[in-house]
Amino acid sequence: MPLTNMTCQAAKPKIKSYKMTDGEGLYLEVTPAGTKLWRLKYRLHGKEKRISMGAYPTVSIAEARKAKEEIKKEVSRGVDPVLKRWQTAQTNALRQQLDFKSMAVEWYDKQVPLWKPKHAAIIKHRFEKYIFPSLGEFPLAEIKPLLMLSCLQKMEKTAPDLTRRMKAMCSHVFKYAIATGRAENDPTYGLEAALKKFKSGHYAAISVDEFPEFLSCLTHYQPHVHRQTFLALKLLLLTFVRTCELVEARWEEIHFDKAMWVIPAERMKMNLPHVVPLSRQSLAIFRELKEMNGEREFIFPGYYQPRKPMSKNTMLVAIKRMGYGGKMTGHGFRSLALGIIKEKLGYAHDIADRQLAHVPKSSVDRAYDRALFLPQRIKMMQEYADYIDQVGSKRERGLGLKNAMIL
Repeated sequence: MPLTNMTCQAAKPKIKSYKMTDGEGLYLEVTPAGTKLWRLKYRLHGKEKRISMGAYPTVSIAEARKAKEEIKKEVSRGVDPVLKRWQTAQTNALRQQLDFKSMAVEWYDKQVPLWKPKHAAIIKHRFEKYIFPSLGEFPLAEIKPLLMLSCLQKMEKTAPDLTRRMKAMCSHVFKYAIATGRAENDPTYGLEAALKKFKSGHYAAISVDEFPEFLSCLTHYQPHVHRQTFLALKLLLLTFVRTCELVEARWEEIHFDKAMWVIPAERMKMNLPHVVPLSRQSLAIFRELKEMNGEREFIFPGYYQPRKPMSKNTMLVAIKRMGYGGKMTGHGFRSLALGIIKEKLGYAHDIADRQLAHVPKSSVDRAYDRALFLPQRIKMMQEYADYIDQVGSKRERGLGLKNAMIL
């Protein structure tokens, strides 16, 4: 006979445990301590098994019967409810133990082979500085959108330009956790609506019209700066490569016989090799540097640690001391060169842009980028270097005439 609340409530403990049957394997077990436990007896693969379903009255008769029906469905499909419950408990325990830092490190280790070492070091540093102090020890399941937002908003105060990037990185970690069955959702979803909009500015750069005065300052600054730093600034002006591409250059990249500098793909931002045709003026500087640093691995070795490349900040400090702090940067040489080549030398944007190592939109262009426009670029780089000499000579003649008139 099916059980009722009255019979369940009236059941008294005895010296030994006893059962009160409800039907279809469901029964209430009353222990000597007076505890009343729901249990279900079932058969799977020819073996009789039992599963606990909670205590009465916390689990009512109706709830116990509903659970019984669900378990019977699982058994009919060949699923062992006891094993399933154990697996669920283990998974939940693992999720609770797995903190965000452990998950992020696991994701990071998967990505490192795909990244350049420098980029990998930057990502690691950003996680350690901005994310781990706030979220590192939290289990993944406990990181809700509000907690994630609090971390990002704290980051906004000191690094607003990086906040959205780190939100995306954290999202990658959660998506990886979801894909590997250790998280159920991504708490970063939609948080950009609550973040401040950040508009990054352009790198500081002088205009084409300001170039003659800048060149004059650079020339007269020569006695006040280390020769290697001065030559680095001149090469940055003549080749307009990125600052890191210049200071990390090695001698094997320079082909004096062909007047070419071939920067390998692993050192380029877009992971494609880049050819820099060298003007006579650039070659002369490289030959002088060869006499200075020919025995070193790097063309621009560090002053205090010559086995490492010179710091990028060395040139930035020199530019600042010239009086161009906030007006010109290492990257600004690229904008300046683009303006001169287009406005003063009349070259098409495509040719100048390719020399800047910007990635073409066409996959075919990317495949043949090493040779595309190369003859035009060789001619352009020499004309550009000659133009710089002409501007410098004209500026010096003008200053000489002015001084003579004053005298």
